[in-house]
Amino acid sequence: MRAVNAARERVQQWLRDEPHDAVLRGLFMVMLATTAALLAVDFNDLSLGPAPEPRASHAVPFPPAHAPPAALPAMRREGRDAPPLPRFDDKLRAPMTFDLAADGRLLATGTIVPGTAEVFAAEVAKRGSYVTTVVLASPGGSVADALNMGRLIREKKFATEVESGRYCASSCPLVFAGGAARRAGENAAIGVHQVSALAPKALPAGEGMQDAQIVSAVCQRYLRDMGVDLDVWVHAMETPSERLFYFRPDELLSLKLATEVGGKPGRGALSG
Repeated sequence: MRAVNAARERVQQWLRDEPHDAVLRGLFMVMLATTAALLAVDFNDLSLGPAPEPRASHAVPFPPAHAPPAALPAMRREGRDAPPLPRFDDKLRAPMTFDLAADGRLLATGTIVPGTAEVFAAEVAKRGSYVTTVVLASPGGSVADALNMGRLIREKKFATEVESGRYCASSCPLVFAGGAARRAGENAAIGVHQVSALAPKALPAGEGMQDAQIVSAVCQRYLRDMGVDLDVWVHAMETPSERLFYFRPDELLSLKLATEVGGKPGRGALSG
């Protein structure tokens, strides 16, 4: 600040000694005052040290990754007003793994990546005689692999399950739909959104992978074959890919996506 004051005094002396126009002198004084104020602010900032780093927000996107909220039906919105994708934990973001648990339960946990269907088929070939239920916890992933997994599940007449407090999102409900019986926990978070592409092997020969109409037709045909109401797909197509449409327990039953929710059976027999 001492240097600033000295500079200001020299300029003021110069203005007094030199015969300049009064208007020009006034302009110089305004400029001088502005410069001095800015220098004072800069000096104050330097004396206080560097500004602190902005704090990262601790707000957790709805719903939290570890436990879907009990009030899910009340919070649910549709289309572009649907909740944003949750922040899935590392275990769900990792490629899907398969672990055989007690009572014939095959735990399928993680993201469905290209090639997951082959890994699943190998697991079924190795342990299929022990498996009765495929228990899903997944944020989704490869649609083509999800379809192939679901068809193998139906072929083997396995049940599928999403436990209360667990996620089955994006393409995961396609796997869930393959179950000969489909059980959802009362607080399971089962949600869908738009998809844009399938791997070529899931499409009829010679048809383009990027054709959204083909993607839609393949998935609708699959859901029809699994005995699921095609309104499930309508909700998916109405919801942007960065959001999720969550099905209420009553919708899971009425749309035949689940045959049992929280121990309550639905109406409607399965086909396929």
